[in-house]
Amino acid sequence: MNKKEIIEILNQDLQDEHGAIIQYLVHAFSMGEGELSCEIEAIARDEMRHLDWLAETIVELGGMPSLKRGKQNMTGKTVSQWMGNNVGLEDGAIESYKKHIKIIDDPKIKRLLKRILADEESHRGDFAHFVDKAAKEQMKDKRGKRSDKTSKTLDWGIAHEYTVILQYMFHSYMTRNKEAKKQLEDQAINEMQHLGWLSEELVDGGGTPVIEHTTVNKSTKLKEMLTADLKTEKEVAAKYDAAAKVTKDTGLKKLLERIRDHEKYHIDVFNDLMKEEKRK
Repeated sequence: MNKKEIIEILNQDLQDEHGAIIQYLVHAFSMGEGELSCEIEAIARDEMRHLDWLAETIVELGGMPSLKRGKQNMTGKTVSQWMGNNVGLEDGAIESYKKHIKIIDDPKIKRLLKRILADEESHRGDFAHFVDKAAKEQMKDKRGKRSDKTSKTLDWGIAHEYTVILQYMFHSYMTRNKEAKKQLEDQAINEMQHLGWLSEELVDGGGTPVIEHTTVNKSTKLKEMLTADLKTEKEVAAKYDAAAKVTKDTGLKKLLERIRDHEKYHIDVFNDLMKEEKRK
């Protein structure tokens, strides 16, 4: 099997990890705060690590990580039904990884896929347990149909955060600058926190988070990456600031101001990276 074929297979796995991350986060946010939602978010973080490992391997092989979302099953009205869907998603992942382990002959990649497979088998067992736990506790979907200026602001923030998570991670995979790579990863992790805060705020207020991204910049040269990232951060910091000024909800105001200040920090970080790059 040549590198191109391996890259194609790994991108299929990466896309499915991406799909699983979003599915599990939507479930965690939609059931409200609690022990089970925390456990599901922990599983989503495992899938994020898988995505990261796969993306880094794809780049090492000379490929480009896909940003598409793979298999998902977002049906079901109860938490127990969602957990059953998650079992099915893990069954599909287990089947795919076993197949790919057999057909890929690179020992290093085989080892990586076996490592990921072990996690997926564990996740399947967790979700099977969660089916019964959620049914026993009669856990329900806590999302509502709120649609007002506040919910639209939160929806906008969620779409932005999801977009820059993908953008900064993609840029981190494609750059060879170690410091830039580290900083892009760090800021992406911070944006993941924002996504969670905004989604939980929306559910608590009777809304329904829609986790969809807008256009992702796919530059592969560091100056172009940072130019795009700085432009985005400056625009978004201003929008969060404006939204914080008009809201009458003191809790939301504090959240928006906190995120705004984080975005300003990102601007400083990216400006420093840009200055260093221009000196070269």
